[in-house]
Amino acid sequence: MKKYLITGASTGIGAETAKLLAPGNELFLVYNRSAEKALRLKQELESIDATVHLFQADLTSEEACNELFKQVSEVTRYLDALVNNAGGMVQRQNITDYSWDLMLDVFNLNTFSLFKVTSLAIPLLKLSENASIVNVTSIVVRHGGPTATLYGASKGAVDTFTRGASRELAPSIRVNSVAPGVIETPFHSQVSTNEQMKTWAENNPLERNGQPQEIAHAIKFCIENQYMNGECIDINGGSSIR
Repeated sequence: MKKYLITGASTGIGAETAKLLAPGNELFLVYNRSAEKALRLKQELESIDATVHLFQADLTSEEACNELFKQVSEVTRYLDALVNNAGGMVQRQNITDYSWDLMLDVFNLNTFSLFKVTSLAIPLLKLSENASIVNVTSIVVRHGGPTATLYGASKGAVDTFTRGASRELAPSIRVNSVAPGVIETPFHSQVSTNEQMKTWAENNPLERNGQPQEIAHAIKFCIENQYMNGECIDINGGSSIR
């Protein structure tokens, strides 16, 4: 039985990753506001032979991060993998209109929380025989995006953190990342219009947007490939090619 902790786990990419990793394993699922969806997911995963623990935490708070890992440590002695999936754009904004509070909100949600969660998870991960961390970044790290520049910068910091952590934590913990393109999840329902989603799909070489299951499979690959470290998998249908 493997033990996986997933943040932002109640919907979208986090939920699909949980479903993929669930059978026969123990999952520690962290959510913030979507309590009802998290409970439904727990019930679904338990029906496919998973042991599931739910934790509510606002990861933008240092105190909440500390309390989360206090609770997790009371339930398990170790973790096999950490999936840092929690994040969001907060809002679209032109560079000329940034407020200090918005900059803090975006970096607290996407960057500082991930750094802190990773730091707190290390003692548990070091007790695994094959520990792995997978960070979820974004296609905007590659080519930017008008009104999403602040979000891209926060994910760019995670991209850099991934490479540094992969060297600092080796050989006991591998660290990789996945950079999704436009994925049809609740993320976009809050910050993107139907017209934008349609345009992105039409301009993609595959003529469609991605699905969260397609990102979940890449996360699973990062966890299971024992010789993969310090890498980022871009999954965007070819809209950004390196």
